[in-house]
This record gives sequence, C-alpha cells and structure tokens, in this order.
Amino acid sequence: MEVILLEKVENLGALGDTVKVAPGYARNYLLPKEKALPATPANKEHFEAQRQALEERQRELLHYYRTMGDQIEGTTIQMDRRVAEAGRLFGSVGNADIADALKDQGFDVERGMILMPHGPIKEVGDHELEVRLHPDVTVNIIVSVAGI
Repeated sequence: MEVILLEKVENLGALGDTVKVAPGYARNYLLPKEKALPATPANKEHFEAQRQALEERQRELLHYYRTMGDQIEGTTIQMDRRVAEAGRLFGSVGNADIADALKDQGFDVERGMILMPHGPIKEVGDHELEVRLHPDVTVNIIVSVAGI
C-alpha cells in the first residue's frame, strides 16, 4: 500500500515522501496515528495544498522537542523498589514507570519514547537509558534504582 507521510517516520521517510508499506502497518499504525494518508490522487492534491502548514508544524515540534531535550538531558530519576537478597528486584522497572516519573517532574514523555534495549530493569543500580523524543532528538537519562 502506498502512503504519503505527514511527518518524519523513523526508518521510513520524511514529510511528503510517498512510500510503499505493508497494508497492516498503514492500517494499524500510520493511518490511525495520522502519520500518513493513503496515496490517492485526491489526497496528493490535499497534501500539496497543506504542505506549507505541515512543514511549519514539524519545525515547531522539532524546536519544542529540542528545548525539552535540553531540559531532560542528564536527568536522574530515583526509583525505590523492594529487593531480594541477591540484589534483584521483586518485579521490575519498565518504561511506563519511567515515563510516570518524568511526568511527575513536569516532562510530557510517553512510554514508547523510552528505549530499553535490554528490557525492563531488574537490578539495583544506575542505568543509562535513551529517550527518543522525536526522530531527530534523542537524549540520555539515568535511572537510579535503590532497594528498600
């Protein structure tokens, strides 16, 4: 299925690109999240009419996320969890827990923005994680897990 991208999508393309994607990816992700439009002649005309406004909106979003990234960069989040004898946690610290902690500090971060390449944190200590605020803005935070 061909779609017109309404914003930059990582590993796919930039604003205005017409790309071919799997129908399920378009139907279940790109279209509902308003990241793309089906590449029909009517939608192509509509997109070209709206291109300037969409480009300006993307520039504003990029500026917003860069400003937020400057504020978040290097932030340390303290998480207290129950610990077993060997220093392993009962349960884990996931990206939803970290997103909630960042929201408590006043940052509008969704859990999908927090990259946890090794899965949830299951050990006490300091863990450096990346937060991808925008495809062009990635910052590092430190999650400090302490046992209680």
